Amino acid sequence: MSSRTNSFSSQQPRRPSLPNRRISRRLSALSSAEHGRIEAPTGNTEHELTEEIEEIKRYEDFTTIDWVQDAAREQLRRRARRKENAGFFERDGSLGWRRKLKDTYDAGQAWIVVTLVGAAIGLNAAFLNIVTEWLSDVKLGYCKTAFYLNEDFCCWGEDTCDEWHRWTHIGLINYLLYFIFSIIFALTSASLVKAYAPYAAGSGISEIKCIIAGFVMKGFLGFWTLLIKSICLPLAIASGLSVGKEGPSVHYAVCTGNVISRFFDKYKRNAAKTREILTACAAAGVAVAFGSPIGGVLFSLEEMSSYFPLKTMWRSYFCALVATAVLAAMNPFRTGQLVMFEVRYDRSWHFFESLFFIFIGIFGGLYGAFVMKWNLRAQAFRKKYLAKYAVLEATLLAAGTALICYPNMFLRIDMTEEMEKLFLECEGPHDYDGLCDTKNRWTMVLSLLFATVVRTLLVIISYGCKVPAGIFVPSMAIGASFGRMVGILVQAMHEAFPHAKFFATCEPDVPCITPGTYAFLGAAAALSGIMHITVSVVVIMFELTGALTYILPTMIVVGVTKAVSERFGKGGIADRMIWFNGFPFLNNKEEHTFGVPVSQVMTSEITSLPSVGLNLRSLEHLLAQSKFQGFPILEDLTSKNLIGYIGRTELHYAIGRAKKEGFISPNAKCFFRPPDSTALQTPSAAAPPITFDAIESSTSQQTIDLSRFIDPTPLAVHPRLPLETVMDLFKKMGPRAIIVEYRGRVAGLVTVKDCLKFQFKVEAHETPHDSSTLMERQEKLWGMMNSTANWVADQVMSVSGGRVKLKGTSRGPGLLEGQVRDPRDMLEPIRPESPHAILDGTGDDGGVELRNR
Repeated sequence: MSSRTNSFSSQQPRRPSLPNRRISRRLSALSSAEHGRIEAPTGNTEHELTEEIEEIKRYEDFTTIDWVQDAAREQLRRRARRKENAGFFERDGSLGWRRKLKDTYDAGQAWIVVTLVGAAIGLNAAFLNIVTEWLSDVKLGYCKTAFYLNEDFCCWGEDTCDEWHRWTHIGLINYLLYFIFSIIFALTSASLVKAYAPYAAGSGISEIKCIIAGFVMKGFLGFWTLLIKSICLPLAIASGLSVGKEGPSVHYAVCTGNVISRFFDKYKRNAAKTREILTACAAAGVAVAFGSPIGGVLFSLEEMSSYFPLKTMWRSYFCALVATAVLAAMNPFRTGQLVMFEVRYDRSWHFFESLFFIFIGIFGGLYGAFVMKWNLRAQAFRKKYLAKYAVLEATLLAAGTALICYPNMFLRIDMTEEMEKLFLECEGPHDYDGLCDTKNRWTMVLSLLFATVVRTLLVIISYGCKVPAGIFVPSMAIGASFGRMVGILVQAMHEAFPHAKFFATCEPDVPCITPGTYAFLGAAAALSGIMHITVSVVVIMFELTGALTYILPTMIVVGVTKAVSERFGKGGIADRMIWFNGFPFLNNKEEHTFGVPVSQVMTSEITSLPSVGLNLRSLEHLLAQSKFQGFPILEDLTSKNLIGYIGRTELHYAIGRAKKEGFISPNAKCFFRPPDSTALQTPSAAAPPITFDAIESSTSQQTIDLSRFIDPTPLAVHPRLPLETVMDLFKKMGPRAIIVEYRGRVAGLVTVKDCLKFQFKVEAHETPHDSSTLMERQEKLWGMMNSTANWVADQVMSVSGGRVKLKGTSRGPGLLEGQVRDPRDMLEPIRPESPHAILDGTGDDGGVELRNR
């Protein structure tokens, strides 16, 4: 690594003309206030300029946060506050206690925000649970006592309920009403998402992982996304689509934290502080979804955050605790349970059952691999062909799901209610449509097998449609149905051979096999298989059951699932969606050994700026033509000696403000390094201490000094540094770009996107595959769908006498067409240009990060 990344380097200057610059860059990490070599600029002006630049940066979409600069900026702010507070009591006398009170408030803002956010998340979760249950039940019937009550509340405390009525006594009409309600709910949800908040669609976990890592997605965590997600999520669940609310609960929880924290100055423009709050909110979202505060914290640690210090863990725990406590106080199910499928087991398990537990674990790994593979293909087809028909797609999916699922008693009801039934023990009053009746055993096995297969196929095509959609609960419901089926078969085997040595440990007067525990373990296996998480799943399932005796079986199942799923690729569905959408994200879970230097990955053809000699017209033309988000500053274009780095935002702002100060000739010379500056500098990108007092507001002005806007200490590495080390720098330090220099001369520049491109090139070279056959099949499928749609549109137009037109014309789109509204549909996966060649990373690519360097 270059000496410029180390404050303690003792490397001597190589050229006599550069000693001052090298010493300045080498020591720039030290505090200028401590050395006293720089006069502090006027505090108000510096603060105003810094805040203006930060306000501009907040609205830059699809860019990455430079965590190195953000940390330096925060350090300068703290130093400025300490200097401002020094001697305050002596200066202001009686007003000192107010300053002390303000400092106490500033220190406690984090806990105030976490408390408010946790309470809001708990209230929202309780509201969503109540509304979702009512909407799901209203498809089947209504409460005679009060229409707003769901079936459980309507029949509260009664063994036989006379107050809950089906809509009619005719099964076919009930079927039709179920179908109509499903269409209405899905149509409403998709329409609201498309019209008001396209980012409310989907789960949001993959995007939140990138946002916490520093990727900027304007509006993804905004108020409208929060509102529409909260309104449309119950509608999407009640429509019967094979989607869940547990994944989106993380999204609306993080939205809540972002919206509330914006009211506090401490978090308004400090990305690092905001990241702590968002991480804590993700933990609270999982906590209220599963009633598992500790599991939520572990999920945030294992899956969501790439940076998780002890302070963040404690705040995540406190936020999850507050959210869970508020949800418990609301008691939405009036049973004391935080989630509907919470259950308690009072029996132990037998060692011979480990064989069946391993079988369930194998199923979980295979399920995850199968669903991820085919869901990504469905997502690619959706993005390529169905992006303009988001509302129609969601409506047709709900209609098809209702037609298929209504005849099956496990598919007809809500998935959380299904798991509640499947988790229960057979002893006692619980018997859902003969589930525990031995006479219906084989009917139940076939029904559960049908539910498992159909639900798996529906999850593949439904997850990713343009409604709020999660995959946690659908996967758990699939695992629960499969596990219950296995439990019933094992129970039947024991009853058929009660005296076999295999069942010798069973007690004679106590039920030996509990099928409900197999459903519980199957849910854990499917959740682990689709998300590739382990510890958090074990803790979540333990908090759901409260049974210490089933921790070991859960660990066995999850461990086997993890081992099987790793054979088919690393990373869960959230990681695969990050790759699919082309987000610049380096996964901490992956370890690579490329054996190549960074010089093979860097971009050699970069746009650099000379420190002197560039006029304003040329600089503005360069900004207009270039899409890069930053530019290395060189001493001159011949020597290519690195002086610093300037961001696109800072450069735009500096030019614009200079123009506002007075008329500037287009031929005015721009200087990025004062000719006679020998004073010690600090990284200006951390807090640009620039004022234009020295700039003359006259028509004769011929120079613009931009030196204080540059970062004199950009992160720089040697061309022979291993690529693995550079990737670790991106993961742990989080710079936006790293400059590659050799003996002080700029050789290139590398970003996260360059590393990802090279990684995928290597993987494509090691495991080449031809996608032309898949594309041909997608074309044929789209042709069939288009032909069918045109035929239906013609029939509708014929029957309506031409009054209803479903097909678009040259004058405009039809009733079923629309414009692409979700910005994620315009992103493409990061993929190599050729699967058979390892290139140097300089080619053109079709993602979002190339223009952000």
